[in-house]
Amino acid sequence: MAKKIVKEPVIELLALEKRFGFGDAEHLAIDNLDLRVEKGEFIAIMGPSGCGKTTLLNIIGLLDTPSDGDYRLDSQSVESLSHIKRAHARAKKIGFVFQDFNLIERMNVIENVALPLTYSGVSPTKRLGLASKMLANFHLSEREYYMPWQLSGGQTQRVAIARALVNKPAILLADEPTGNLDSKSSHIIMEELSELHKRGNTIIMVTHNPDLTTYASRVITMLDGKIDTDTKEDKVVEKNSAPKRPLSIKQRKAIKRKKK
Repeated sequence: MAKKIVKEPVIELLALEKRFGFGDAEHLAIDNLDLRVEKGEFIAIMGPSGCGKTTLLNIIGLLDTPSDGDYRLDSQSVESLSHIKRAHARAKKIGFVFQDFNLIERMNVIENVALPLTYSGVSPTKRLGLASKMLANFHLSEREYYMPWQLSGGQTQRVAIARALVNKPAILLADEPTGNLDSKSSHIIMEELSELHKRGNTIIMVTHNPDLTTYASRVITMLDGKIDTDTKEDKVVEKNSAPKRPLSIKQRKAIKRKKK
């Protein structure tokens, strides 16, 4: 009988926790959560407000750090990365699409899309050229020198997606990408994300809209900081290949004290 091949996940969360506040006011936003994300998955994360969806997305996107547990990006523990290497990984591997678009109002469309390339050290001429090519992919060439306030909601979100992809990241994180759009614009944006998924991008999308889950290959619902349901069919992993849970921060400190 042939052995089952277990692929290395692009994202792996092990016993992840995120706490806010102190003492009696402490709140556990992420509670002992495990998650494996394979390359090329399109995951929709749903759940009630306050269940930890956005907190989880921020941790995956290296915008926040966990209080405990381990986050492995491309098999490397994020905890071991310096701030500089973490910022480099965020810039190169991960793109962000936000509900509020987050375009810079004083910059025109092409300057907004080119902005991430500035942090990668790309020359001004080259980054404008790359931004222009990316905008063409989204049929926005005629809007290159428009200001953000001159665009429709759907156009603004497409610009935001173009900006997220200009560095060619393998992972795209979308937090309520259609939350501020009408149904027609929402459909256009979701078709764009679906095309990106078909090209091999790994997409993780937080949404309150159950209709959008039809675009996803996997749907996760969260409740009280934990994964409540997961539609991933193949959850069987060979025992020998299953990674060991990391030591908690408290356990690591206790070991250090004993060594002293």
